[in-house]
This record gives sequence, structure tokens and C-alpha cells, in this order.
Amino acid sequence: MRRFSWFNATSLTLGFVFLYLPMIILVIFSFNSSKLVTVWAGFSTKWYGEIFRNEAYLDAAWVTLKVAIVSSTFATILGTMAAYVMVRSGRFWGRTLFSGMIYAPLVMPEVITGLSLLLLFIGIGFDRGIMTIILAHTTFSMCYVSVVVSSRLVSFDRSLEEAALDLGCSAFDAFRLVTLPIIAPAVISGWLLAFTLSLDDLVIASFTSGPSATTLPIKIFSAVRLGVSPEINALSTIMIGIVTVGVIAASLISKRATIRQQTEEQVAMRT
Repeated sequence: MRRFSWFNATSLTLGFVFLYLPMIILVIFSFNSSKLVTVWAGFSTKWYGEIFRNEAYLDAAWVTLKVAIVSSTFATILGTMAAYVMVRSGRFWGRTLFSGMIYAPLVMPEVITGLSLLLLFIGIGFDRGIMTIILAHTTFSMCYVSVVVSSRLVSFDRSLEEAALDLGCSAFDAFRLVTLPIIAPAVISGWLLAFTLSLDDLVIASFTSGPSATTLPIKIFSAVRLGVSPEINALSTIMIGIVTVGVIAASLISKRATIRQQTEEQVAMRT
């Protein structure tokens, strides 16, 4: 076994500092009582109160949350279906084109994706608002779900499905009762990834949003252009907390699902 050298420890430490030190500083200064974000004037939570009294930020946060939940759910459903088709359907006419269309948003610049969707919505006369943002976020995030679920389906033991079919299950029941519970950790991970991408998106939302629907990243970007305020630090801290809690909860759920799956497989092998 190779020892953990000082070089590796130093590199790992510097990497974590580079990634997380700015977030730690942001969280600390969100409790600053001064209006100047770079000058510490004492501990205070007043900026969190200001956030919850700011209707513009609250409206933008509610729009962002609705868009993220709905778009990630649609992206998970469509991405799982696409992954199942690509892994289980074998070779079929148009497979290369289908795979390319699924994976294109992974390498496509967000500016191009946002501009093309904007032209599409204008061309069909679709007024921009919450629905257009949901459609746009579903379009570019479903490919990430497809990649995550595909990697799990490739290593899936198909003999479990075949056993369910031999015992009288239909193809849909075998998928619902056997396949879906086993790949559930990957599906949940894909949903969380799509949710995070939607929550964080600025470029595509700026092209597809309208006057009646402004997401929180757009609101924060517009405010930062005029100068960073302690309210933005407090709002960013709240977002970091929500994402952290969500990631921890998803990790625990996935771990329990994996343990339960391994236990069921061991019981099945013994019987």
C-alpha cells in the first residue's frame, strides 16, 4: 500500500482551500453588521431579516425553486427513458443520431443553447416566462441524468429481470418492481444533479426568461453589477445551506438504498 505523502497532503489541502475558502469567507461576512462587505464591524443577523423582507428576492427565489423542482423531475423522467432505450434497445436505425442529440447539450456552449431556444420560442410565438425556463432547463439537464442512469444500467444484472419475467411479471411490472428500485440511487443522483444545474443556471435562463419570471441567479447577477451588498452574502449563505442539506440527505438515502439492495440480493442468493 502506498503511503500518503506530504506532496499529496499538500496538494489536497491547497485544492480544498481554493474551492471552499471563498465560501467560508462569504458565510462569515454574511453575519457582518456593516454595510461594507470587506470591513468587519461585529456579529449581526440583521441581513437575514432584510432578505426575508425583500419581496423581489423572495419572488425570484420562489420562481427558481419551482423551475428547479419541475424541470429536474421532467429531466429525470425523460433522461431515464432515454438511458433505458440506449442501453437496452441494442442497435436500431437512427441510434447514432439519437445518442448525439441526447449528449449534445453536454458539449454545447450554454450561450448557443440559450440563443437557439430563444429563437425557437420567438418563432412559435411562445411567450417567455416560467414555462419557457422549465422547458429550457429540462432540455439541457436531461442529458446529465441520462449519463448517470446509463452508467448504472450498463452494470445492472439482467438475470434479475429475467427471473421476474419467468415468474409471471410483465415487462412493465419487471421494470417497476425490480429494475427501478435497484437503479433508484442513480435516478436520485440524476435528479439532484439536474436540480443543482437548474438552481445555478444563469446563461440559459437569461435568454428564456421574461419580465414576469426572473430567477434568483439573474437577480443576484443584476444586483452584483451595482456592487456586492451584505444581503447577497446572506442570500448566498442560505443557498449554500439548502444545497448542503440536500446533498447530505440524498447521500444518506442512496446509501440506505444500496445497503437494502445488497441485503436483498444476498437473501435471494441464499434462497
